[in-house]
Amino acid sequence: MLFGAVGTLISFCVISIGAIHFFKKMNIGDLTLGDYLAIGAIFSATDSVCTLQVLNQDETPLLYSLVFGEGVVNDATSVVLFNAIQTFDISHIDSTMALQYIGNFLYLFILSTLLGVLAGLLSAYIIRKLYFGRHSTDREVALMMLMAYLSYMLAELFSFSAILTVFFCGIVMSHYTWHNVTESSRVTTKHAFATLSFVSEIFIFLYVGMDALDIEKWRVISDSPGTSVGVSGILLGLILVGRAAFVFPLSFISNLTRKAPHEKVDFKQQVTVWWAGLMRGAVSMALAYNQFTSLGHTQLRGNAMMITSTISVVLFSTVVFGLMTKPLVRLLLPSPKHLMRTLSSEPSTPKSFIVPLLGNEGEPEADQNNRNACRPTSLRMLLTTPSNTVHYYWRKFDDAFMRPVFGGRGFVPFVPGSPTEQNGHQWQ
Repeated sequence: MLFGAVGTLISFCVISIGAIHFFKKMNIGDLTLGDYLAIGAIFSATDSVCTLQVLNQDETPLLYSLVFGEGVVNDATSVVLFNAIQTFDISHIDSTMALQYIGNFLYLFILSTLLGVLAGLLSAYIIRKLYFGRHSTDREVALMMLMAYLSYMLAELFSFSAILTVFFCGIVMSHYTWHNVTESSRVTTKHAFATLSFVSEIFIFLYVGMDALDIEKWRVISDSPGTSVGVSGILLGLILVGRAAFVFPLSFISNLTRKAPHEKVDFKQQVTVWWAGLMRGAVSMALAYNQFTSLGHTQLRGNAMMITSTISVVLFSTVVFGLMTKPLVRLLLPSPKHLMRTLSSEPSTPKSFIVPLLGNEGEPEADQNNRNACRPTSLRMLLTTPSNTVHYYWRKFDDAFMRPVFGGRGFVPFVPGSPTEQNGHQWQ
């Protein structure tokens, strides 16, 4: 989370300064300081949907998790930055206003996070303590979906970052709420949300394609196609530099705090993370339309230039960078042959991938040895002996205080007739 938030701020500064330096010399239109800062927020938002579509969770689980977490926090941070810019008069900026801007950013970021955590804990408590929907898959699934949607609605109501709120609500619900429902409800929610995610991705790319064919904005800049190409090229260059400005330095600092060699992020992994975050998508499009159009329309040359350049950057980065990501991952991080055989012979079941990450209490010793022998190395790294890290102390606090109240794996009370209890022998 810290990697994504700090990285977004660095990328925001690089892109904003670069836009001010280059675009003022190109005479693309009347853009204010607020517009330049908005450009930094717009193009700091990576498209985690595009990136995750070209990565394989089975082949590179650690990289997939890193890109997913950094991408979601990145989008949320960009939206919070953009919203903070809209609330201030940037034309008369001074040190006091700069501090107010930083304070407003932290206010939105922290409160959005807390709202998501509270909504997730509330859903866990309702299902665990009040037994709403117990033994009814329909009611349990409906309650989980409605509580997640409630967090989104509350964030919009209080003008917080809905992306950040839903993200942390989902983290908390997966840690507590998901383990409090029956086995049939777990399977149903997994496939229901996967289906909704797939349909949403289709609509996202459909909307981007429809925006690309909006002739009105292209007609406004038709007299200067070279300038439009130059603006798009500069934005792509700033994205490359802004991404590199935080991925490599922050990875270097992170490696200094890690003693074990396998815990460090090597250069090839850093290049992969840098490249995987170059794509831009729906968030950039939405913020650009919010900043440079009125109800989707504009006749101003500068605004039309930025809209068409955003469309060009989104399409180019999605098609070119997206197609090259998969070969790049295979070139930089080739999968061992024994790992490929393991992944191809084992189904991606909850037992084969989730249970090893959650613990091994109650399993026969022979089963543990057999499981560890065939588990991918990147997953076994997470099962090394506990160390005195933040995660270690959090687990102690979680086991002692949080999970006895809100539930979770190993803390769900016995309920006669529950499908979870009936199928329990399959997990042991």
